[in-house]
Amino acid sequence: MLQEMIAEMEYIISKDYSNITGMVIMKNGSPVYEQYFNGYTEKNRIHVFSVTKSILSILIGIALDKGYIESVDQRILEFYPEYTVKRGEKTIQNITIKDILTMTAPYKYKFNPYTKYFSSMDWVKFSLDLLGGKGRIGEFRYAPIVGPDILSGILVRVTGQSVLEFATENLFIPLGISVEKNVTFHSKEEQMAFYNATDISGWIASPTGVNAAGWGLTLSPMDMAKIGQLFLNGGIWNGKRIVSEKWIAESTSEQSRWKQRNLPYGYLWWVGEQDNGYAAMGDGGNIIYVSPTENMVVAITSIFKPTAKDRIEFIKKYVEPTFGESKK
Repeated sequence: MLQEMIAEMEYIISKDYSNITGMVIMKNGSPVYEQYFNGYTEKNRIHVFSVTKSILSILIGIALDKGYIESVDQRILEFYPEYTVKRGEKTIQNITIKDILTMTAPYKYKFNPYTKYFSSMDWVKFSLDLLGGKGRIGEFRYAPIVGPDILSGILVRVTGQSVLEFATENLFIPLGISVEKNVTFHSKEEQMAFYNATDISGWIASPTGVNAAGWGLTLSPMDMAKIGQLFLNGGIWNGKRIVSEKWIAESTSEQSRWKQRNLPYGYLWWVGEQDNGYAAMGDGGNIIYVSPTENMVVAITSIFKPTAKDRIEFIKKYVEPTFGESKK
């Protein structure tokens, strides 16, 4: 029966989710399914887009645990004392770390200025220059790229390390995840090639060397499954505390809400409502889905396509019935 259900699930993948490159399922702390598609293997590393945001959130939590940051209620400009606020601007002075984490900071752009962002030399300053404006603090506004780098800049300043160095020491090495190097672009062609690459282990960095907070990390499905399992374990891995249970609880509880789509949001994690589940989600169908109810993690990597089908719908319809509580 189980093999029939797995066969049906894999048929659906090939038919409706054909850009999936790999999937790992952890149940009760152990892998119960690991499969790769379209010629990909466990050795491939995929750009997971906005899943990067949730990894960055973990790093902020670790920095808080270690005392590098006092509180998420600290104002952003405390960390950028040299930044000159333009005359008449008041909003930016009151924006906090929490506002960035919960996507409730206002920005001065109507449409995301991707081209200007990618061509700028300093992504942190570029984001600071667009922070604030006439919007109201506290209203949800999802910032795909421009904005989260402010958190990367804070990590660099408080730890004295690059984001990748801090992540490697405090998260990746303890979990057995390898992210080999910073990756920088010198042309639009290099950037496009990176999006489709499968053999780069790295994290995108700006020309100033600050790692992107909202995108740019390459991982395998097993890497992502470990992140999800760390959260299910309450922040402990192999008996060692990696991040506080308090941070995990806050990160995966509703802190704000995207009213237009009625979607709750934590600290750079998407939050479910029905079963206490939560997810790190990236363009193209990359996802770490964590179900405390099922004690299960589902990690999926996908090559980017602009209209990828909803992975949570797939997980609810095919993965949980196959590997859920009745399939222990």
